[in-house]
Amino acid sequence: MIRINLLPFRLARKRENIRQQVSIFFLSILLLVVGLTWYTLGIKNAIVEKRLETERVNAQIAIYKERADRVTEIQKRLKILEDKLQIVASLKQKRDEQLVLLEDLQARLVPEQMWIETLDADQTSVTMTGIAFDNPTIANFMKRLEGSALYKEIDLKQARIKKFDQGTSLKAFELKCLKQTAAPDTTAKGK
Repeated sequence: MIRINLLPFRLARKRENIRQQVSIFFLSILLLVVGLTWYTLGIKNAIVEKRLETERVNAQIAIYKERADRVTEIQKRLKILEDKLQIVASLKQKRDEQLVLLEDLQARLVPEQMWIETLDADQTSVTMTGIAFDNPTIANFMKRLEGSALYKEIDLKQARIKKFDQGTSLKAFELKCLKQTAAPDTTAKGK
């Protein structure tokens, strides 16, 4: 009988199996390295994209911050201009008040018997100094002021004799009045 030796075939098969397992192992390692490299490159690209996006957003923030600073500066200037306009309006109102005050005072003067030297008006009171021929002229002037809607509590602070160069003696006086709280109608001013 013929004997066939199957051992080398088994040995060759075993070697082939080992070679196949080693190939699969190295192939698996190669695939793992390629996969990890691909994953690492993907993460690296994502990081680069995020950095670029962050830089782009920071650049936009800088642009918008510059614009916001300009807007803030414009708002400050606008506030300053509004304050100036408010001051101008207040000055116009006070000028109109003073004009009404002076017109009323001029209408209340006793003609050709007295004159006002100084007039000092603030928010609540008016102080005036002047020269009159005599005490009845000062009294007449005070009565006329009491008849005005602009003044209340007219008080004669002092009245004294003032001598001039040619020996003329006249009465110097000082009056203090409180302003009325309700302003008179300024529309009658234009008539």
